[in-house]
Amino acid sequence: MRQTEEVHLPINHRLGGFYRFLAGLAGLYLLAFGIVGLTKTRGQDFFERSTTEALGLRTNPAFAILSIVVGAIVLLGALIGRNWDHYINFAGGVIFWLAGLIGLLVMSTEANILNFNISTAIVSFIIGTVLFLSGLYGKKGTTEEAVHEEIFRHSGRGAAAVIPTPEHTVSAHPGVAHPEE
Repeated sequence: MRQTEEVHLPINHRLGGFYRFLAGLAGLYLLAFGIVGLTKTRGQDFFERSTTEALGLRTNPAFAILSIVVGAIVLLGALIGRNWDHYINFAGGVIFWLAGLIGLLVMSTEANILNFNISTAIVSFIIGTVLFLSGLYGKKGTTEEAVHEEIFRHSGRGAAAVIPTPEHTVSAHPGVAHPEE
């Protein structure tokens, strides 16, 4: 497997299972929120902007169905594992952060089709952070890949290994010999 110099994520991190569990809980919450929201918004217009709440957050049928779908995907990723969870959670974290930001931007406009409010945006940021951390630390690989990654991460090689300046040399790891590559 070829290592890239841009991104080096830990492989087989000791807390990977814990983060996977947290992502599974986030998926369960989204699933429960969607199901409760769908039952509470039965009969409403799909994109209705009302004060209907489910588990403390405002919702409408569109948001409830979206939450069921996303919650099921996150939960399945956590249950299946095998790096599916790594990719799902990494992308899901970014998407939830963006959803929270966009929700804040459109909150007081007609473009607020998912019935967002401040609480919904904050929960979106929290779920996004949990998923993103799960994606960062949930990568699995062989023992050989994990050892190779650890050696690379702590060797000082890579883009920031040695940066020559006019007066001195800046090193990512002072005292570590950097072989010329």
